[in-house]
Amino acid sequence: MKKLFEPYNKAFLQLKNHVVMAPMTRSRAIGNVPNAMMATYYKQRSGAGMIITEGTSPSPEGLGYPRIPGIFTDAQIEGWKLVTDAVHDGGSRIFLQLMHTGRIAHSSNLPEGHHVVGMSAIKATGEIYTDAGMFEYSAPKALDESGIARIVQDHIKAAENAIAAGFDGVELHGAHGYLLEQSLNPHINNRTDNYGGSIENRSRLILEIVQKIAASIGADKVGLRISPFLTSNDMPAYEDAEVHETYIHLALQVNQLGIAYLHISNNPGIPEKTHQDIRKSFANTIIYCNGFTAETSEAKLQDGSADLVAFGRSFLANPDFMRRIEKNAPLNQLDYNTLYTPGEEGYTDYPELN
Repeated sequence: MKKLFEPYNKAFLQLKNHVVMAPMTRSRAIGNVPNAMMATYYKQRSGAGMIITEGTSPSPEGLGYPRIPGIFTDAQIEGWKLVTDAVHDGGSRIFLQLMHTGRIAHSSNLPEGHHVVGMSAIKATGEIYTDAGMFEYSAPKALDESGIARIVQDHIKAAENAIAAGFDGVELHGAHGYLLEQSLNPHINNRTDNYGGSIENRSRLILEIVQKIAASIGADKVGLRISPFLTSNDMPAYEDAEVHETYIHLALQVNQLGIAYLHISNNPGIPEKTHQDIRKSFANTIIYCNGFTAETSEAKLQDGSADLVAFGRSFLANPDFMRRIEKNAPLNQLDYNTLYTPGEEGYTDYPELN
């Protein structure tokens, strides 16, 4: 497993190894403000060459889940400084994932006076966790043109706040059925303006945000996460050729903008042709995530289909994951009961090797 442990150097990304800690919601930001407990959690896992944080909202209306962090207030910026300082002390790079949940939300998880919004007024099917129990998703209010402009500006300001908080860059969450992926799906986005209809129009929100953030903080500090063909969070499937064309269009456009990386949330539904054409279309770093072991990730690095590999739950339960795979030591089992609870249990108390 030699390549996993070798330094990675490509453009802006100068990392101590080829391993990324994937973004994972943990719901420990009390009052939506990052804290010292979160700094401990991330520093414990700074064996990764790069850490991508849990999804972090660029605005109050994007806080669809309980206790997820934001990056739109001074208190949140100060809280994140604890995290970035701790991770940099551990020798790792850290990117902030910007996640606006859009229609995958419940109004009780939002601050008072804010509403669930979406590209269209189409309610998601299913339930979402709140501190009062499980509830059906709230019906979203469709964004008008001024709302779209506000979404774009919120993301730009959030990226600037992330740099002020000491992050090495930001990752836009264009995957897993949240707002930016909602914009891509013709069954969820039924708009008739410049943000709906054609593939080019449905891609416009993501590309506008990428371009304007790149202009503000530098393209080399921007990544984009995508999940082609995934149907999680009530994302209806659409015609395979159109899905393929959508993601190749995105890859080509962000390649022209020169962003640092594409982060692909892997799933069995992605055809090999889509994998290959994304690789051909995007010249900078490609990160793959989901379902990899140390052995399968090494093979993906060796054949060149991925530049970096991200691990999620392995890091969640094993703060010393890098040391464990280096020593071929057994991994801790994940405690699913404490994934989203408020305290240290199942968060910072997983045992490390002696």
